[in-house]
Parts: sequence; structure tokens; C-alpha cells
Amino acid sequence: MSEASVKDRGRSRPRSALLLGLGLLLLLILLALGTWQVQRLHWKEGLLQTIDRRTHSVPVPLAEVEKEFASTGDVDYTPVTVSGTFLHSGERHFYATWEGDAGFNVYTPLALDDGRFVLVNRGFIPYDLKDAAKRAKGQVTGRVTITGLARNPLPAKPSMMLPDNDVAKNIFYWKDRDVMAASAGLPAGFTLVPIFIDADKTPNPGGLPIGGVTIIDLPNSHLQYAVTWYGLAAALAAVLILASPSRERGMNARAAFPPPPHRRPFCRCPFLPMPLFYRCP
Repeated sequence: MSEASVKDRGRSRPRSALLLGLGLLLLLILLALGTWQVQRLHWKEGLLQTIDRRTHSVPVPLAEVEKEFASTGDVDYTPVTVSGTFLHSGERHFYATWEGDAGFNVYTPLALDDGRFVLVNRGFIPYDLKDAAKRAKGQVTGRVTITGLARNPLPAKPSMMLPDNDVAKNIFYWKDRDVMAASAGLPAGFTLVPIFIDADKTPNPGGLPIGGVTIIDLPNSHLQYAVTWYGLAAALAAVLILASPSRERGMNARAAFPPPPHRRPFCRCPFLPMPLFYRCP
């Protein structure tokens, strides 16, 4: 082995060690991401089971839902029934789509018997029927009983990609409960129930708003993500093994002591009566 090759190999060792270290760090990251997705998978499956159990349960009075919310902070999709009188002048419009059409979900304050208010999502209206005067039949008066699903309030804007709510035009892009209530013209010093209620599909007079618009469609792709991260980790581990210093040393050792050259076998000349052997061509 020449002196130059020895020097080159000495220079490459720190670089190889650095690459190996980075590879091991990346391997740990990939394994951590895969494990995180497995944990998310278990969480999502538990959430879906909870939602399925709640949506198939019997509606309960609002007082029970409030008690549960005060205890756990989570009553999403719990069936609830409530009675009161709508304050249609305070309806708030949340931008939404339904069956391919753009429009709004109508959130209307419902005055309860105890003087408090709860925001009820009465359902979907097309965009050009935002003006309540165009759907006067659906503005029911008097005491009503609503059955629907309790929904948790949002603690903050769910995404920076969403536009800001246009309160002046009564167009909301995310459900800011407090701002909705504050801009609804409720009496001074009003008390608001801390949850929303999505009304069920019971038809409204005139057909609008269209109730039962709660969408329960939570994607669960965590298993595919986990397989992807673990697969990348396995591929990286194979690369690290093939490029490991111990494997390189073994290959260098074999190169330093090459096997003896292959010798051609002897052949017998068929033209002579006496056996005569020579190297085969």
C-alpha cells in the first residue's frame, strides 16, 4: 500500500465518522417520527370511538352537557336538547359549503328560560339568501325545542391560512364565539352558554336553513405515515451498515492480501501415444 493512499485514508476517517454520526441522528429522528405517528394513531382511534359512542347516545338536557363541559372541557358531538326563543335579529353568518354550494351556516342566539343565551347553528343557507328577508318563513317565532349536537368552542383561530372574520359584514370564517355573541345585539350584561349547538336535520318552515350540517369526517392516515417513517428508517439503517467503518476495514484487508492468481489446469495431448500434459490454453 502506498504512502499516498495511507494519507488519503487517514484524511477520510474524520469525514466518514461525521457522516456516520449524522446518519445515526437522522435514523433516530425517523424512528421518533414513526413512533409519534403510532401514538397519534392510538389517539385518533380512541377519538373516533368516542365520537361514535356520543353520536349514537340519547340526547340529554343542556344542564347535563354544561356540567360535563365544566368537568372535562370536552362535549363535542354530544346529543343535547334545549328549549327557548330565537333572537333572529342577532343571527351570525359563518361561511361554509354544503353539497357543493357556497353559503353560510346561520348561528342564531337562543334565549333560554333562565335568561342566558346559547348560539345555535340552525343550518345552511345559499350565499344569495344571506338576507333574512328572503327566507322569512324560516324565521320561526315563539318558544321552540331544538335537538342537536353540542360543539366545543374554539380557543383561538385554528389556522393562519384562514381570513380574519369580517364582523362589519357579518361574515365569519372561524367560529369566534365571544365575538359572535358580542356583535349579535344581545342585552347588556348577557350571559352566554360556553358551547355551540348544531341543530339536527329537522326541517325548518320554508326549507331554510337546512339543518343537520355537522360534518363528522376525521381522516386517519397515521398508520400510513408510521409505515413510511419506519420504512425510511430501515432503508437508512441498511445504508449505514453497508457504509460502516468495520465493513470498509474488512474490504481493505481483503484488498491488501489478494488471492493467488488462478492457474490454468493441465490438458493431455490426444495426438501422442505417450501421455503428455501441458497447460490448457
